[in-house]
Amino acid sequence: MKDIRRKDRILEESRALELLDLAEYGFLAMVNVEGGGYGIPISFVKHNNSIYFHCAPEGHKLQNLASDNRVTFTVVGNTKVIPENFTTAYESAMVFGTLHVGLSTEERRHALRLLIKKYSPGYEEVGEKYIDKSFDRTEIIKLSIESITAKAKKIS
Repeated sequence: MKDIRRKDRILEESRALELLDLAEYGFLAMVNVEGGGYGIPISFVKHNNSIYFHCAPEGHKLQNLASDNRVTFTVVGNTKVIPENFTTAYESAMVFGTLHVGLSTEERRHALRLLIKKYSPGYEEVGEKYIDKSFDRTEIIKLSIESITAKAKKIS
């Protein structure tokens, strides 16, 4: 991983982790099986030093993962276009890590419960029934966080 060029724009790690907690979605970037890039917007939840995603038990993401499990995951916080200055104020965090599948039943259920708590608060009881109904048709992917960088351009 390269160092951030603009040292004056580095965000502290605590804000990077906060962005990961607050973001509604992020962008998962990986190498596809043909050797090119593959990036998708995706819902997620961060827990401890991991990020969890859910998907179908087969598909392009999983094929790519089987070929190369190294990824980046990016979230964007507050942004504001400043037209008169030809710039944009922003904050973003980028995670570097590896993806894993084949998690234990307990970890998969825990990840699904975390996703329900994040995206459907107040519906945990109904969500538990939904988990039971669709559990065998759902894969959980775990991103083990190896490092995080974050940047911001603030306009006074």
